[in-house]
Amino acid sequence: MCGFIGFMNTPEVTDSPGVIRAMADRIIHRGPDDADYYVDEKISLGFRRLSIIDLEGGRQPILNEDNSKALVFNGEIYNYQSLREELQKKGHVFTTKSDSETILHGYEEYGKEILQKLRGMFAFVIWDKKAQKLFGARDIFGIKPFYYYQKNGQFFFGSEIKSFLSHPAFEKELDEERIPEYLSYEYIPNEKTIFKNVYKLPGAHYLEYEKGKLKTERYYRIEYRPEEDKSLEYWEDAITREFSESVAMHQISDVEVGCFLSSGVDSSYVVKEISKGTKKVKTFSVGYEEEKYSELPYAQDFSSVVGVPNISNKVSADEFFDAMPEIQYFMDEPLPNPSEIPLYFLAKNARKYVKVVLSGEGADELFGGYPMYLQGGHFQRYCKKIPRPLRKLAGAVAKRCPEFKGKHFIVRGAMEPYQRFMRANYVFQSEERQKFLKRPITSSLPEEYSKRYFDEVSNLDEPTQLQYVDMHTWMIYDILLKADRMSMANSLELRVPFLDKKMLELSTRIPSRFRADCTTETTKKALRSAAIKQLPERTANKKKLGFPVPLSDWLREDKYYEKVKQAFQSETAEKFFVTKELLALLDAHKAGKAFNMQKIWSFYTFIIWYEEFFIKN
Repeated sequence: MCGFIGFMNTPEVTDSPGVIRAMADRIIHRGPDDADYYVDEKISLGFRRLSIIDLEGGRQPILNEDNSKALVFNGEIYNYQSLREELQKKGHVFTTKSDSETILHGYEEYGKEILQKLRGMFAFVIWDKKAQKLFGARDIFGIKPFYYYQKNGQFFFGSEIKSFLSHPAFEKELDEERIPEYLSYEYIPNEKTIFKNVYKLPGAHYLEYEKGKLKTERYYRIEYRPEEDKSLEYWEDAITREFSESVAMHQISDVEVGCFLSSGVDSSYVVKEISKGTKKVKTFSVGYEEEKYSELPYAQDFSSVVGVPNISNKVSADEFFDAMPEIQYFMDEPLPNPSEIPLYFLAKNARKYVKVVLSGEGADELFGGYPMYLQGGHFQRYCKKIPRPLRKLAGAVAKRCPEFKGKHFIVRGAMEPYQRFMRANYVFQSEERQKFLKRPITSSLPEEYSKRYFDEVSNLDEPTQLQYVDMHTWMIYDILLKADRMSMANSLELRVPFLDKKMLELSTRIPSRFRADCTTETTKKALRSAAIKQLPERTANKKKLGFPVPLSDWLREDKYYEKVKQAFQSETAEKFFVTKELLALLDAHKAGKAFNMQKIWSFYTFIIWYEEFFIKN
């Protein structure tokens, strides 16, 4: 796990070696073990290394045999050993034992088709000096980050946006037009970022930059081909075999590997699988003094049953709030998901003991773990029974009626799947967010940003559509983003064995009824059935909690209420928002008249983030 940075040299930069070092130093947390650079007349590349594989010989940038190509790479390639053998048979000469070098020689041999052979998490760039062409790519899920900046002939790229701050030609500008999207989703739900002219390379995409022209293209598509004739037992066995192999591959390392452990089935299954080969694998959990929000008793009970050591820590309200500025700086863009804060402290504690941890991210999106997938099944059944004109009429009538049980379902049942997608209006509905903005900002309806993904799989059932959309939005822009940033903020490599290429291909073959089964209200049905053979039943069937946080209660305490109130009265708040509306949100929450935690936290996060990037830095 590392970090890279690079830029095309232009006359505006008179000291390319000095600039690339300064940019790399901005992300030293991603790789405190080592640093190295490559500079020629056209390009500058920088690298910060966290040594995991080939501790002595895996320095980057890595050059090929004739020094005509240079690679910088962040991630892990789990099938690198078989790829290495294949390339050696074709005559390639390796100078290291690292997984990184297989990408470089693989690109020499196969060009962009090497991407089809890689099994792992990655973001990388290769500079071809002879062809004067840059090639870069990101793994199929987007586990590892990749950003780029393009304006006025300037082009630079890297693992984190903050490294761009040290480039003299970087024009740091807030894209205020993105604020409405942020308020609805919690993140910017497409390739743009909240900085003008800074973009994310999406997962499963590559880019080529040649003669000042940029091209991006998708190289892998998720395709569902459910095999309806297979039994639940068949899928249990298939998951058991494939997951065992994935966990084994994700343990490849020259340093000790640990595990994050919450109270749910996903991380517990990871721990159980890794403990088969490493009996004393260290597990790490986090909780709070407030017991009703803490998962620690469940995690500690499970670790005791399995027979592995558990190392835990608790986060106080003071620590939670005090860490916010640093966390938002590490995030690069504002992300008001409160679970990122305990994750930060969990990673901080784990780093005292290990350099690598396995975690359970991705299981919900692949195997149908969210309750909204069950809702999707109910909507699909409703839509099959009731003709569309009747649903439209019923929805229109229900909308005008006072509240009654089932009103929300009938109103949403009149909509198209993309229109009732709950994550599109996760925090704010489009019509309510405008009253909080200082100036009118014209923005598309939130659901329009996810419509393109619904359109790509419009032939599939609604629960599967929801999973597909989540993998292209929520998972990459929230779940995986905070997992990468909070682990790397503490120089810790986080690996996700559920997000493996073969695990994905297996999950797309499983029928919807064995993923989210709305007839029995069972999420992750096949995965739970596989896990229950190895885990205590109370763990395998435990309902999803996420990362519960006592933030709502804290915001009603005078100390933290006043802290947020001060931010809501700040110059930053006044610049972007109608502060009296912010204060009304806060006061109603404190008085117990409304549950406004997520809305309050969205504004507070943006204010803290803005001050970090535009006032302090």
